[in-house]
Amino acid sequence: MYQDKEVINQLMRLPDIGGRMPVLFIGHGSPMNAIEENEFSVTWKQLSSKLPIPRAILVISAHWLTKGTYVTASQKLQTIHDFGGFPQALFDIEYPTDGSPLLAEQVQHIVRSTSVQEDMDWGLDHGSWSVLRRMYPLANIPVVQLSIDYYKGGEFHYKLGSELSALRNKGVLIIGSGNIVHNLRMIDWKNMDTDNYAFDWSIESNELIKKSILDRNFKVLVDHRGLGHATKLAIPTPDHYYPLLYTLGLVDQKDEIEIFNDKYVGGSLSMTSYLFGRYL
Repeated sequence: MYQDKEVINQLMRLPDIGGRMPVLFIGHGSPMNAIEENEFSVTWKQLSSKLPIPRAILVISAHWLTKGTYVTASQKLQTIHDFGGFPQALFDIEYPTDGSPLLAEQVQHIVRSTSVQEDMDWGLDHGSWSVLRRMYPLANIPVVQLSIDYYKGGEFHYKLGSELSALRNKGVLIIGSGNIVHNLRMIDWKNMDTDNYAFDWSIESNELIKKSILDRNFKVLVDHRGLGHATKLAIPTPDHYYPLLYTLGLVDQKDEIEIFNDKYVGGSLSMTSYLFGRYL
């Protein structure tokens, strides 16, 4: 798809937008947030009105784990219902946005730490469309997903994120979608409806990571395994944590940091989300 010396990439020839697009890490939580009106989904809906209108969106979702790194390169993207046991209304949801082969090509071009391969079959999993259908319900902004190479460690993902930085100047909104505290095996189902209910280790780990982010001490977060016992419980597997590292790799010293949806669900899930950059 990409030929280094021959392809003139139109996206990168576009003029800079006169500033840098913000970067988002969004705790997406349950797929039901796609159809339920709750404080999390309402915040997503309000968020887009405060942001510059993107030319395109690049999402790194916790739900596309691969060996190697891939980018969606098709013009049309299927809505993937990658879950089970939920109401039919959730399976009926479609998010019929276009893909962007042009943006996919540019991702392949600017990432140098690894080879990014095109993927013509993957679409948008719920880590992407559950949030995007709230933020951009008209589905009128092209979207590309970048996969997470699950066989690589935190430093790899943090560096790869930093290599995407130039896209911020071209009007591309980059979103990492996961959850910082994400231990589904330890969810307290009896307290799912209890507002902001959390185990002590959930709070300890979430606050530790929050402090490191606010202090801009990102490097300490690259290896989550060294953050202590509480964080080992909060991040038993790194799939939902890695999207945060991509976003942190994109942050520069001038970016303001804002926290939103800073709440817990079921004891062992945090919805804590971050905006890096500025609102309109």
